[in-house]
Amino acid sequence: MDGKTLTEQDAKHWELYHVDKDFAENHDLAAEKRDKLIEMIGTWYVEAGKYNVLPIDGRGTLRLGEPRPQIAVDRKSYTYYAGTQTVPSNAAVRIMNRPHSITADVEIPKGGAEGVLLSHGGNDGGYSFYIQGGKLHYSYNYVADTQYHLESKESVPEGRHNLRFEFEVTGKLDVAKGLGTPGRGQLYIDGKLAGQMDLPKTIPLSIGLGGGVTAGADPGSPVTEAYKPPFKFTGKLYGVVVDVSGDLIEDKESAMRVVMARQ
Repeated sequence: MDGKTLTEQDAKHWELYHVDKDFAENHDLAAEKRDKLIEMIGTWYVEAGKYNVLPIDGRGTLRLGEPRPQIAVDRKSYTYYAGTQTVPSNAAVRIMNRPHSITADVEIPKGGAEGVLLSHGGNDGGYSFYIQGGKLHYSYNYVADTQYHLESKESVPEGRHNLRFEFEVTGKLDVAKGLGTPGRGQLYIDGKLAGQMDLPKTIPLSIGLGGGVTAGADPGSPVTEAYKPPFKFTGKLYGVVVDVSGDLIEDKESAMRVVMARQ
């Protein structure tokens, strides 16, 4: 906040309430109790100077992207288990604007299984990795404005398998326009490519307002309307690993097809 804006705030925008009698702050006494208001403004500046509040950072939503102190050390891999409490976004893995992978270790019983493997966020924005109709799916909700959906070509077979989603960054971050890094999403079943799509728009700063990371379900408001919450996984989920190290599967067959097409 620059000096001109702060001066305007001082002149016009301070409010004063007698909270013992008006706890809901319905009656502004700033004009009526001007002397008291000026006294308290002076006290605020003294305390603000003492505790390094000044200069005031008035960047608004851009501050959401600033790193904040965390109890846990930074890591490259996060493991989540079914049946545990939802992990709040500020304590969960940050997948925004970086290459990442989500790998679920599952066992599909005879007759198949369905449900969410990992979800993050809610109907206001987020992503969900799940099985439905025998196929592997990934849905991405861009701030409740655009839905992207990827479905595997093949069904997930019975037995124990590694199911994986990867995001590869293909462009640049543009926070001013509300855009995270675009990328390419890919589904893998036991290391074999099972589907891919482009994600031209992603969330740049914060996933959802209240939803966190949950393994084995999507509680609360769902990321996608493709299922009804909590859509618990009906197979066995041994764990889900989210890796943000940048190590992605190298699709040699796809790379070779690109080379041959250029000949």
